[in-house]
Amino acid sequence: MSTTDESEREGEFRPVVPLADLEESGRELTSVDGTPLAVFYHEGEVRAVNNRCPHMGFPLVEGTVDDGILTCHWHHARFELSCGDTFDPWADDVQTYPTEIRDGTVHVNPSPTRELPPAEHWADRLETGLEENLRLVVAKSTGGLLDAGVDYREPMATALAFGTRYRESGWGPGLTILGCLANVIDDLEPQDRKRALYTGVRHVGDDCAGEPPNFEQPSFSTDDVAFDRLKSWFRDCVEVRDRDGAERCLRTAIASGRSEAEVAELLFAAATDHPYLSTGHVLDFANTAFEILEHVGWDHAEETVSSLVEPLVTASRSDERSSWRQPIDLVVLLEDVYGGDVTETSGLEELAAEGAGNSWSPPGELQETLLADDPEDIVDALADAVREGATSEALAAEVTHAAATRVAQFGTANEFSDWNTVHHTFTYANAVHQSTRRTEAVELYRGVFDAALNVYLDRFLNTPPAPIPEPGDNDTGRDPESILENVLETFDTEGEVDEAGQLVTEFLDCGGDPDALKRTLGHGLLREDAGFHTLQNLEAAFRQFDLAEARASESGESATAVGESMNGGGDSGAEPTESAVDLESRRRVPLIATARYMAAQFPTRREAEQTFTIAERLNRGETIHENDETATER
Repeated sequence: MSTTDESEREGEFRPVVPLADLEESGRELTSVDGTPLAVFYHEGEVRAVNNRCPHMGFPLVEGTVDDGILTCHWHHARFELSCGDTFDPWADDVQTYPTEIRDGTVHVNPSPTRELPPAEHWADRLETGLEENLRLVVAKSTGGLLDAGVDYREPMATALAFGTRYRESGWGPGLTILGCLANVIDDLEPQDRKRALYTGVRHVGDDCAGEPPNFEQPSFSTDDVAFDRLKSWFRDCVEVRDRDGAERCLRTAIASGRSEAEVAELLFAAATDHPYLSTGHVLDFANTAFEILEHVGWDHAEETVSSLVEPLVTASRSDERSSWRQPIDLVVLLEDVYGGDVTETSGLEELAAEGAGNSWSPPGELQETLLADDPEDIVDALADAVREGATSEALAAEVTHAAATRVAQFGTANEFSDWNTVHHTFTYANAVHQSTRRTEAVELYRGVFDAALNVYLDRFLNTPPAPIPEPGDNDTGRDPESILENVLETFDTEGEVDEAGQLVTEFLDCGGDPDALKRTLGHGLLREDAGFHTLQNLEAAFRQFDLAEARASESGESATAVGESMNGGGDSGAEPTESAVDLESRRRVPLIATARYMAAQFPTRREAEQTFTIAERLNRGETIHENDETATER
């Protein structure tokens, strides 16, 4: 310490306890400027530390000092007494304070011996929390970073880099959850944004715990390979499950400066070379990877996108499953359209060429066809749509709405596990829809056909279908805020599936603000020990709602205005048109679907919420454990 620093500190020392009293007791509890201090006399030295154990706030003055080590009695965290460093990474270091003896009295300087800026401290702790898979540390550090004004994208980038580096099996549920929550974070209340960040990061830590790290393959040392050839190489490597070759091709595409759309085409082509890979997870993973890169930046692309190779090359292929072959060979139906086996696209290219330049609108009977029980009619209707000019994006929107309807109409007499059957189809269809907005690659038409046939395979789970109330028929005149309270109460009771869906329709018909509904659903989700699928489901529902809102805006009328016309809020008094009813259905069905899905999963034990609450109280400096001793302010 410099002479100047010593001079500045000299005036800050405060008297806290007579040295004789401290030598007799060995420890004293005091307080300076509101900071509780534990002062120890050990081995002829005076030491002062913050009395709050950095792990969970237990009073350190009640701990044990032996051989230069202070041990907290609550969870046995150990600290090197002179500097405060912990032996146990889950506990964090305790702050220490300079001491002096003046005229027989112990003086303490209330400025810690060393103190990092909060953003730097919590960033370091986040790394530790991920490395050691420590939920409380993750909760404290993610909350602490946001409290310090750090943009959520920074800790998300840290978790993304960790999850792709330290998981040999590649992209998994944890990173998908992180991406899903990045997509909905702006829809949440500020406190729930902390919950969202904590949830995403802790799931990444869980996924990497005990996993060997990933050792990357280098890109080829050339940038002269034509894109079509690189794409062909990549697909061929995935087809024969050659991970190393596929990774080198993919890294080469990024290292050679290929555009985001080209890299997306590369991946989405391989992810649709076989139908519905790994119950839709492979394409969903790929889509989410691109979405999280929108948040954290394309400079993370090489590591992020390369982590998708392992799920691709190890994926289960639905064309090898009996459900896709018997009693009707769905794969043959697809091959007739594709122009060869399921990896071909020549037939689709011809259909798209026929429709080039045409303006397509979905025929009124398309939804009925998609939800019916004739797969040939479904395939023919989709092929006709492509021939008539339907883009992959427009067609994917139709199939995704049908998939959302399956969830909204799921019959509760089915086995509980079948909720995930309709869920997987919905989130896969949503991923296809989002992917079509990223690239116009013709291969994504295959994803649309695959999703539609899976909607067909799920038909029995709507037997009988749960009714979806018509827009405008549920205006009870109740206060929308009270309805939202009922929604959360519904999640507190097991099995209130139909009630949850009914409350959503009532809220919207009573003129409730959809943004408030989304905030409530988000809060209801994040206070639970929600798993991978439930978090996916909510994100897909919010994305489909937003797209319906955008579609209504493009037609010249906001979906909110359409909703008002459904419940008598319009100024004309006229009956809503059929298109207005359809637009309102498009925005509300995904929210009904996710409310029902969530109600089927809740309530849970809420262990994660308990950890989050403790972390928040510790970060605010609140007392977690009462201490009978009273500190004397100095």
